[in-house]
Amino acid sequence: MSKKKEDIITERVVLVGVITQEQNEERAKEYLDELEFLALTAGGETIRRFHQRLTKPDRTTFIGSGKLQEVKEFVVENKIDIVIFDDELSATQLRNIEKVLEVKVLDRSNLILDIFASRARTAHAKTQVELAQYQYLLPRLTRMWTHLERQKGGIGMRGPGETQIETDRRIIKDKISLLKKKLTKIDKQMATQRGNRGKTVRVALVGYTNVGKSTIMNLLCKTDVFAENKLFATLDTTVRKISIKNVPFLLSDTVGFIRKLPTQLIESFKSTLDEVREADILLHILDIAHEGFEDQYNVVSNTLKDIKALDKPSIVIFNKIDAYEAQQSDLIPKEHKDHFLDELKKTWMSKIGNQNVIFLSAIERTNLEELRDVLYEQVVIIHKDRFPYNSFYY
Repeated sequence: MSKKKEDIITERVVLVGVITQEQNEERAKEYLDELEFLALTAGGETIRRFHQRLTKPDRTTFIGSGKLQEVKEFVVENKIDIVIFDDELSATQLRNIEKVLEVKVLDRSNLILDIFASRARTAHAKTQVELAQYQYLLPRLTRMWTHLERQKGGIGMRGPGETQIETDRRIIKDKISLLKKKLTKIDKQMATQRGNRGKTVRVALVGYTNVGKSTIMNLLCKTDVFAENKLFATLDTTVRKISIKNVPFLLSDTVGFIRKLPTQLIESFKSTLDEVREADILLHILDIAHEGFEDQYNVVSNTLKDIKALDKPSIVIFNKIDAYEAQQSDLIPKEHKDHFLDELKKTWMSKIGNQNVIFLSAIERTNLEELRDVLYEQVVIIHKDRFPYNSFYY
């Protein structure tokens, strides 16, 4: 049964980040913007954001004691439910911070894992997320179970025994082992499915989260893949067989990337990344209206490099040009307004990565045919090599 709007509980959130030599003020602000969107996706309302300039994060409390006390006062006065830190916290930091703040404390990794858990729909995705959650939890059991750290006693239990935390650590290790076995079996099934596709040309949509990959897939496939304006709307890889000018190929939509993605998720989502690794062509989607799209491009490119998929033939798609035009409306000379798309093609963006570049509005379907034409040309090159006797297609 769906919840009524008034029944949905929104938790009050405070965000905390640091400004360091590696992360300047502008970058720290951008990261907190993203963290706020993550919190919103998870069902939180950000009430205030705190920054502190540090040489490096404090090993015991991440931020200084004075700033932590300032956060504490705000939390108490404004009845805050959760404090979220923009970087991954150690078990010691989490324990010390919670002692001071006396409210729920999360870090970016924990928040992302929580969103993934709420988004997982298939058994495959649920297993991947559950494994990542247990891997994240294992080193942090010291803060979760300090009240239970007592030796077991009683009849038949005398002697050194086992502390509660050791028991829970062993249980979680067993669960991780079982989940890995289950995931290995699912991954083999997924690999078999990919192998059964034969020589069919494969195209994969990649990009930062919330850049419009699923919307573009819906346009190209004329199907209804779930898409919404929230982070990680898509977790499960969706594959569709489509044709452009009678040339068939497979198009897959994959999970979006994000900065500071928990390493546990990268490991557990191996089969999802295999979909990208085994693709013949990549469609790298960018949100041109996002002020940090260059940084997002680099995050995705670095991830592709890590999984050895960066050198594949690619088409870069600058999506949401309608939103970008609205942002630039006051800056565009009147005589250029009717030629906005042509003007975009003259910018440095049209040369990014020395790849094919398309400027697109998926919502308004602007320039969709050019995307189809360029994609067709790329698919045909590979198709002719694999199916030399099917020249009637072309």
